[in-house]
Amino acid sequence: MIEKEIVIQDPIGIHARPAALLVQTLKEFKSDFSLIKGDKKASAKSLIQIMSLGAKQGDTLKVTAEGEDAEEMMNAFLAFAEKNL
Repeated sequence: MIEKEIVIQDPIGIHARPAALLVQTLKEFKSDFSLIKGDKKASAKSLIQIMSLGAKQGDTLKVTAEGEDAEEMMNAFLAFAEKNL
């Protein structure tokens, strides 16, 4: 399992458009990927779960990837997050 932490930089936080793009970006991978904010955990392959986190600018998210292509998935997420979150 790979774990990282990111801080949301977007002034609007994670809203529908970047959440949908994130799901599209990560759906090609086989590994499980989770976003964790406090006691809430969301699959990065579920738009509804991502939106339910209510992540706003300045929030810290723990992200985890676990599975056969976890490293590639984490790299794809971090590149996405740098541009969109």
